[in-house]
Amino acid sequence: MEKQANNSIKQTQYTTRLYLKLLLLLLFTANGFAQETSFEDGKDYILGGLSVTGLQSYNEQTVKTYTGLRVGQPITIPGDEISAVIKKLWSLELFSNVEMYYTKIEGNEIFLELNILERPTLSNVTVYGVKKRKVEDIINDTDLKKGKKITESLIANTKNYLQNKYKKQGFLNAQVQIVTASDTTGTNTENMVINVKKGDKVKIRNIVFDGNEKLGDKRLQKSLKNTKKKKFYRFWKKSKFIEADYKEDLSSLVDAYAERGYRDARVLNDTFVKVDENNIDLRIKVEEGDKYYFGDINFVGNSVYTDRQLSQILGIRKGATYNGVLLKKRIADDTKPDGQDLTNLYQNNGYLFSSINPVEVSAVNDTIDFEIRIIEGKETFLDHVTVVGNDKTNDHVIFRELRTRPGQKYSKDNIVRSIRELGQLGFFDAEQIAPDIQNPDPNAGTVDVQYSLVESGSSQIELQGGFGGGGFIGTLGLSFSNFSLKNIFNGEAYKPVPMGDGQTFALRLQASRTFRVYSLNFSEPWLGGKKPVRFNLSLSRTQQFATNFNNQGRIDVDRDRGFAITGVSAGLAKRVQWPDDFFTISHSLAYQLYDFNDFNNGLFNFGNGSSNSLSYTLGISRSSQGPSRIFPLSGSNFELTAKFTPPYSWFSGKDFKQIKTDINDITTRLFELGPTPGTIEEQIEFNELSNELERLEEERFKLLEFYKIKFKGDWYTNLVDKLVLRTNAEFGFLGSYNNDIGAVPFERFFVGGDGLGNFTLDGRDVVQLRGYENSSLTPFSINPITGNQERDGGTIYNKFSLELRYPLTLKPSASIYALSFLEAGNAFNNFSEYNPFELKRSAGVGLRIFMPAFGLLGIDFGYGFDRDANPNSTGPSGWQTHFIIGQQF
Repeated sequence: MEKQANNSIKQTQYTTRLYLKLLLLLLFTANGFAQETSFEDGKDYILGGLSVTGLQSYNEQTVKTYTGLRVGQPITIPGDEISAVIKKLWSLELFSNVEMYYTKIEGNEIFLELNILERPTLSNVTVYGVKKRKVEDIINDTDLKKGKKITESLIANTKNYLQNKYKKQGFLNAQVQIVTASDTTGTNTENMVINVKKGDKVKIRNIVFDGNEKLGDKRLQKSLKNTKKKKFYRFWKKSKFIEADYKEDLSSLVDAYAERGYRDARVLNDTFVKVDENNIDLRIKVEEGDKYYFGDINFVGNSVYTDRQLSQILGIRKGATYNGVLLKKRIADDTKPDGQDLTNLYQNNGYLFSSINPVEVSAVNDTIDFEIRIIEGKETFLDHVTVVGNDKTNDHVIFRELRTRPGQKYSKDNIVRSIRELGQLGFFDAEQIAPDIQNPDPNAGTVDVQYSLVESGSSQIELQGGFGGGGFIGTLGLSFSNFSLKNIFNGEAYKPVPMGDGQTFALRLQASRTFRVYSLNFSEPWLGGKKPVRFNLSLSRTQQFATNFNNQGRIDVDRDRGFAITGVSAGLAKRVQWPDDFFTISHSLAYQLYDFNDFNNGLFNFGNGSSNSLSYTLGISRSSQGPSRIFPLSGSNFELTAKFTPPYSWFSGKDFKQIKTDINDITTRLFELGPTPGTIEEQIEFNELSNELERLEEERFKLLEFYKIKFKGDWYTNLVDKLVLRTNAEFGFLGSYNNDIGAVPFERFFVGGDGLGNFTLDGRDVVQLRGYENSSLTPFSINPITGNQERDGGTIYNKFSLELRYPLTLKPSASIYALSFLEAGNAFNNFSEYNPFELKRSAGVGLRIFMPAFGLLGIDFGYGFDRDANPNSTGPSGWQTHFIIGQQF
């Protein structure tokens, strides 16, 4: 209060002094000075002194310096110098009042006083009516930073911005009030309070059309993509009124007429009627005009392509109903970078500077004739191709994927394809790959292209622990998808490992009391560095130990008994140019040693001995999905593989028919005796037959022979915005060359569950089918030795799925998308039992999170509508929860 009183006294003293000065000035001019010197013409003086009054926070000398006035300089009063100083100070928007006075005149010297009134400074902002997490966004968007000068325009602009912001969101009744109050804790500072009253969203109760006879109300309502009237069942498109969307939809309404021949259709007027605080009615009056048809369409200025070639791309024939929207798309389709249109035809073949314009040359009755006027321009070639933003990835890894090279003809299609290839690498954020066309020179016919990249994490670590299989399971996995093998002995390249050459190196260790898994994988995508030939090398070792339950019900592990798989595989995959350059042909050679030591888990009828598998795999695949491999928006991915072993039985000389007969006879007798024979003689016979069965089984599968055919196809369809439909179909078949040997106990199909392979490396395919427990759709069989029902794996399966995906965020730090799915599939013992329509169905929802450091994580909730393959199951599988870790995209 004392401070305010002092300020008031000072202001009174200043006002009194000002009035005295004005009085002296009037007396002075009344004595004849004004008659001798015209103020209109101005009089020349020497500036004798300048003082600044009214300052509260600024330094007087700083203001004097900014005016540009210097003591001793000539000055005209009144004149341009004083006007310029006042205008200059006003332009700063730091002062609410600026005035210049002269205090005295001594001879030809004049003394001036600059009086200013500072604008208050913003101290603090409080926002009411919005969520706390939104306050910071409002302050940032309106630039209400501490220390900012408070002006009328700042308050008005802030109020208008917030009201428009909420109106765009459908809050048409939004009100914003802004008040300021003095902050006594600072000098000339004020606090600001913003009170936001959004109210309820205004909904569209009804949309009324007037003047429409050719197109019905339903057709016109459908053309309004984002403006919908209120319906109880409407979820996807809300019925709120957003002015920007509404104006855009009015253009879509006119396009709906133009697509049906009504070229002259227009919206005469549109209004909305307020029904109540929360509802409005829209009234749209249209004028339809007459229906038109295409007449002659002639091409002018074309020399590169013939009229016939251009007509085929245009696809519009004389006599067809006029369609202005289609004509525009066939000239240049802005919605598709790779669209089939005339502009892309030229730009994909070197004519960057071409221009194509359709011109109406006549309109007689209901027929419109067109000329397609073409300026082809000079053929364009790429001069420089550069990349920026790759801090980790070496340039040669990027350039080898580009379809644009210096000296080549300019091709828009090649640029689009280059974006896809860079996105598929997984080293960069696919959403931020931006080609920049630079230095276009129509006279020289050259242009530069620069690709701007944003590096994303290309290494993943898997470190987890949990309980399962009777004990603790620990996993350590390291995956480097941008590895550099040549720098492995270069200590300076470890950041934390050598990176940048696009190679893949993965190491995974998993262990528990009952099993151990070691695997190492290396991949070089450009073997030799000149052609896209991928080399893969994989080493693996799995050990599974025998277990028994002790008297306390706990699991005892016997490490002297177990089952081990040792495997090595190498492969080459080459991208080919035919049928198109999305195809890849792959070859791989693999060897697995299956070693049993007094171990029988039901899948194999022998517990001692070994099996050997030497196989060759031929694969044909086509992958055009993109642009991102994490969340593809379009394209497809097909893969057909055929895996073969040599047909050893054809030249081994063994009588497998007799072996099969002996096995069947022994199996029948074992079932008769049962797993627990009653007499000593039967027990002896049971043991002898069991040993003989194991010997025969080992002999039958000493050298594994089989062939395995698999097909998998994925289609990605962009429905609207970034809503994507993924359609999937899969099929697999495991066959044998010799019916007397039959299907091998390895390489089988286990259907159901999350689709994660866990630690099994016996060649099996673990097929995801959500809504069911893991492998629960796999056929059962009875072990003749133990008498237990056990899953042997199917030899044939098929699966179909529909998955609707929508991204929540696709940022480099984390890509998150939600999904819903419908799935159906099943596995069968053999081809004679196969029925492609006997499917187990499920539906559900899920969420996926991809973080570069940890890979893909997710959760699915699926409901199985059918019972699983267990003979004891009586009802549907019901709800199942699946956790996804590191699964394929």
